[in-house]
Amino acid sequence: MDTYYRNGSSRSRASSSLSDNDPRAKIKDCCRKVVAFMFTQVGLGALVFGYTLIGAVSFMNLEKKGNNTEPDEIQFHRKKYMVQLYKVALKNNIFDEKNFSIDTDRVLKNYQDKVVEIFKHGYSEYSTSDIWTFPAALMFSLSVITMIGYGNLVPKTNYGKLVAVIYALFGIPLYILFFLNVGDALAGVFRWIYKKLYRCSTQPDEESDLPPKRIIVPSSACVWVMVLYVLAGAGAFWAWEGWEYLDSVYFCATSLCKIGMGDFVPGKNILSPTEGDQTKLVISYVYIFFGLGLVAMCYNLMREEIREKVKNIQEDFNQCLEDTRTRIIACCNKIRGIEDVYY
Repeated sequence: MDTYYRNGSSRSRASSSLSDNDPRAKIKDCCRKVVAFMFTQVGLGALVFGYTLIGAVSFMNLEKKGNNTEPDEIQFHRKKYMVQLYKVALKNNIFDEKNFSIDTDRVLKNYQDKVVEIFKHGYSEYSTSDIWTFPAALMFSLSVITMIGYGNLVPKTNYGKLVAVIYALFGIPLYILFFLNVGDALAGVFRWIYKKLYRCSTQPDEESDLPPKRIIVPSSACVWVMVLYVLAGAGAFWAWEGWEYLDSVYFCATSLCKIGMGDFVPGKNILSPTEGDQTKLVISYVYIFFGLGLVAMCYNLMREEIREKVKNIQEDFNQCLEDTRTRIIACCNKIRGIEDVYY
């Protein structure tokens, strides 16, 4: 029997030594470590950031190959309806205001409808190279995976639309996983800071025999964090974009709530290829990316507080039931004792 175990152990050592020298085993072990790292907070953050970079480069290269024919189309329709107005002026007596107004109104209404139709498809007077800069494509990639979807910048080539669908199918689950993990990580850091500040601001009761109270971050602290973050971001967008301050607050709040109305978008000067505007767009990307992490943090902390309150309510309710039960039993015993005395 001892010989069998010695032989088995020697075979296991031999197999392990072979696996150490086997390149396939090394590759498998390396892949296993990479996958394990990618599911950590740092790994997921790097993965999401890299995914947005890949998306930005892909969309930028795909959309730059397309041609923006909308300025030529607008110019064509402008000349077309100018000719029609000229014909109306020749046809009608300009002193006949009624017929002249009817004909010109019809021509202008047709021109208006055509312009609105072109603008619905995302009209821009700039070339695709000016529109699809790297910061703009980076912002578009972030809006896709976070489901904000501003709608100011959309792919117009067939390949760009197809890649956008595939990019969203893989990017949205990846972002949700990152959202949950980074929320736990930031919640842990904020919880630690809050506990330190709470203990510094309160005097410990050394004479108390009660166990130390569990410190829970209140929802009000989370609300204040988000309010200050929104107000700070609104100040930056107010200075950069020239918006009203209330409009800047509105944009920050809707973006961090992942609503994405599209009426206010950072980098409305996105089409002007100045270096300053592109830098502001990158800073806007960082602001929204980090802000969504803070939203995840507040979600985790508020969920923890709600669970603690529900637990306390449940304990109080059970204690109330137990006290009621004890009183009812005591009352019944008292009545039974009185009956025994008199009967």
